[in-house]
This record gives sequence, C-alpha cells and structure tokens, in this order.
Amino acid sequence: MVDDTGFDNAATARGEIDARPHAVGGRFAIDGLELDAARPGRAIVGKSPACDLVVDDPLVSRRHLALEVEGSVLRLTDLGSTNGTRVNGLRVIDAMLEGGESIEIGSRTLHVRVLEREKAIPLLDASSFGKVLGESDAMRRLYPLCARLAATDVPVVIEGETGTGKEVLAEALHEMGPRRNGPFIVFDCTTVAPSLVESALFGYDRGAYTGAVEGRPGVFEQAHGGTLLIDEIGDLDLALQGKLLRALERREVKRVGGTSWISVDVRVLAATRRDLEREVQDGRFRDDLFYRLAVTRIELPPLRARHGDVRVLAQAFWKRLATDGSTAPPDFLAQLERQRWTGNVRELHHAVARRVALGDLASEAGGARGDRSTGDPIADVLDRKLPFSSARAEVIARFEERYVARLVADHDGNVARAAEASGLARRYFQLLRARSKGRLGT
Repeated sequence: MVDDTGFDNAATARGEIDARPHAVGGRFAIDGLELDAARPGRAIVGKSPACDLVVDDPLVSRRHLALEVEGSVLRLTDLGSTNGTRVNGLRVIDAMLEGGESIEIGSRTLHVRVLEREKAIPLLDASSFGKVLGESDAMRRLYPLCARLAATDVPVVIEGETGTGKEVLAEALHEMGPRRNGPFIVFDCTTVAPSLVESALFGYDRGAYTGAVEGRPGVFEQAHGGTLLIDEIGDLDLALQGKLLRALERREVKRVGGTSWISVDVRVLAATRRDLEREVQDGRFRDDLFYRLAVTRIELPPLRARHGDVRVLAQAFWKRLATDGSTAPPDFLAQLERQRWTGNVRELHHAVARRVALGDLASEAGGARGDRSTGDPIADVLDRKLPFSSARAEVIARFEERYVARLVADHDGNVARAAEASGLARRYFQLLRARSKGRLGT
C-alpha cells in the first residue's frame, strides 16, 4: 500500500525505509512560490512556461535563476542569465538570502519573505531508491518524488552533470514501477554515428540499405511493454527531433525503408547533461519536443553537494567489487572525502575500482581522476608482471580512457568538438569512447 508520500508502507514495515522525521530548515515565499528544505531539487525562475515561477518579461531569460533552501537560508544562483540578477541593487551570481531582500530581474522585482513553520515536513530516512544510493538530505528529498514518478507512465527528463547517475536513476524508476517485468532499453545519442541514429531509433526493413538483407527493430520496438531511456537527448540531431516527437505523440514508429506504422507501448525517459532550456533558446532543440518530454523533471545533485555520500557510496562500491570480503581502509575513505569529484559518482566508482584492483599500488583517489596522476601508470602495469601483449594492451587502454575522458571534459561534454580536436574521425573517436565506457562498466 502506498501512502501520500508515495512510499510503500509495506516496505517501511519491512525496514527498507525508515520514516522517522527529520527537522527541516526555513520556509520562504517569493511572489507566491513557497520553498522549504524538503523540496526536491531547485526551483527555477524565468520566463519559460516550464519554470516553477514564471516571470513574463522580455528582459528575463528562459531559465534565469535557481532557488534552494539550505538550512535556514535561501540560496540564489544566477543561471547565466542575459541581463543578470540583482539582490538589493547589487548584481550577484550566487547569494545566500535570509528574508526581506528584493530580487531584481528584468523590469520585475521579487520579494523574499520568511514564512512561519506551521509544521515540519519530514525527510524520510531512506538510504536508497532502488539502485540509487545516498543518505544526504539532497538525495532524500528526491526519493518521495521518485517513488511517485515510478508509479506513473509520464515522461521524465533527468538532468545533471556527467557522472551523477542519471542512467542508474532511470533504471530505478523502471524497476520500481509497473513496467518492471518489461524491457529496459538505453539509447545513447552520443555513441551512434549521426547517419545511423534514425535506424537505431526506429529500425529498418530489408533492403533499406545496401547490405540490409533482413529487417531489424529499433529501440522503440525493443522497449515495447517497458521503458526506453534516451540518454544525452540534447545531442540528438535537430532533423530527427521531429520524428521522435511524432513517435511520442502517435505511439507508433515507421522503420527506415518501411511503409507501415508499428504501434509501440513504451514509457520514455530522457537524460541530459545539457541545459535544454538554453538549447531551445539557441535553436538547437525543438520547444515542442521539450515540452512533450519535460512533463516532470528531476535534477540530480552533483556529488560535491551530497554531504556524507562519498563515504556511503565508496563503501558500497568496495563491497560490490572486492571478492575477498574486505572493507575499505579508513585512510582511503578519508582521502576520498577530501576530493571535489568533478566527475561525480562515476569518477568515485573508478577510484574505488582501481584501489580494489591495485591495492597500495594505486595512486589513491588521484590516479582515477583523469585530470592528474600522482603515480606512474606504466610502472603499475609492469609491477603486475603481465605477458608483453597483455601489458601493452593495458597501457594503451589506460591511455585511451584518460585521453578521451580529458578531451570530452575540456570541451564541456561536446563529443563532436572533442573528436575534431583529437584529429580523429568522429566515428572512430566515438568508438574509442564507447570502448572506454565498456571497460569501465559505465
């Protein structure tokens, strides 16, 4: 039985979810928008209809600023707006508000009021949602919303930096919902050559291409009765976005080279590291597709904002990876907690995997950072006394992994620009990237 928080009461009774209340911080109101610490994610203010507080002003950006309660204060973050944000007349990028301030955006002035705490809204003491782990307040605010969304069939856009666990959350939404017995299919827009994306999405019939001796279903057909995650949807070519929109609206697809429409029963989730609102504003993403997908949005916080979760995640990864039943060394965990983890959960997983595999030969957390190394990776391989061919292959694999990850990061996740900078054909660069992901299990 599911209660009004969206959680399964039976699960609570089994001890899977501890519903003890936790104190929450302040409550604020900004021109009718009420905020408190139990709210999942940030509230967005701007002129886009998808914002939590819509400000209809030509000088206001589509996504102008974000608001989030942190303890007893309200954090305001300007989202790279065109005309800026001012608090009490002073232009700010990031500010902590206590109530009583005036926020000026465009020609509008918003007033921050402190609300009396009529009652504390509890944060459930859950430590996970499906495969998603985390005990921080930032994550526990998300779990009730995730539970509600898992029980529905609405599209969801999962936003967050690279490595925050968007695919893991999408799989959890699938596994915790009514489609759990159906397939869960992932389509990554960045790992398929542009000329092949349409056939990968919608399939192709026999004879559609030279060498197409038999037809093949696309990911929509493969996901029939289940869930389809379109990963990095912000990278989808503009020409194909209209076809995707038609498939979503009509719930049917036509294979490349085919003449008939095929009905599909699929729940679509989308994930992106990009600001889709800005992509719409810049003409790189269709606004009608955005509003069709963004029925609900979840913003996964970066690991640096998840206080206490580095140790929780590292211990879980160690338990999963170590075959000898050992536990993560306390000094290693302490060192992990001192890092910023710009690569988020994925980077932390790699650091733990390397330490489990190499022990004291691993250069602690730094060796897996991809942006610096405090040890000699070739010496690490030589110390393992592998045969020549195996040692050479591992050194090359490590180089490819770091080279690709560094170049993609240097170009803000834009694979096309990273491939161009590498001097490699984009298709071969994508192949290297996919191969690196496969080795790392991401």
